Amino acid sequence: MALIVYGAGPSPFVRKVRVFLAEKGADYQHKNVNIFPMPDWFKDMSPLKRIPVLQDTDRAEPNTIADSSAICAYAEHAFPEPSLYPADAWEHGRACWLEEYADTEMANAIGMGVFRPVALAALMGKEQDKAKAAETMNERMPAMFDYLTTQIGDNEYFAGGAFSIADIAVATQFVNLKYAGFTPDDAKWPALATYVDRIHARASFKVLIDADAPLFAATAVA
Repeated sequence: MALIVYGAGPSPFVRKVRVFLAEKGADYQHKNVNIFPMPDWFKDMSPLKRIPVLQDTDRAEPNTIADSSAICAYAEHAFPEPSLYPADAWEHGRACWLEEYADTEMANAIGMGVFRPVALAALMGKEQDKAKAAETMNERMPAMFDYLTTQIGDNEYFAGGAFSIADIAVATQFVNLKYAGFTPDDAKWPALATYVDRIHARASFKVLIDADAPLFAATAVA
């Protein structure tokens, strides 16, 4: 099995898949794809024109899977241990819901409202829209931080009492928030802030965050 993950490293969805595979101990190759603009050859691999895409070169074509959630679902069965989805039916459902919440609500607010106008703008040599980021942090993020705080409660992880897809999906979005210079206020959301720091310190996350650090060293809002 020769797995290739295509997509830009700073993408929260590419990172989600790479963390998932790392936690599984699965071997894979990462090939960076710049999607600004997306190359024509990649559009054939990704019908929805999104990253990441997983390719298994040992399989006959069609040998690609697009979408981070579909890739993680495949990897859970291809590499059963350790399980990254709770065995309990209810907790499994909660983990999938939190993955969806992270992939949609969090990704929209953080990606479009903070990361792109600040961090990505800086990388592309454009003026940062600090007002847009401040508006998002003031109007959208507090409710999100409140909700996530209620979901984790006093637990170490979001679902099933163990590290899971829910933690990977949520934590990868917080990486991009951090690249723009923002984190949950540890005075208002102490449990969430501590949780984020702890998950980002896991080896599977830390190696990717450290690799991106030089790229985002000067992108955060001052």
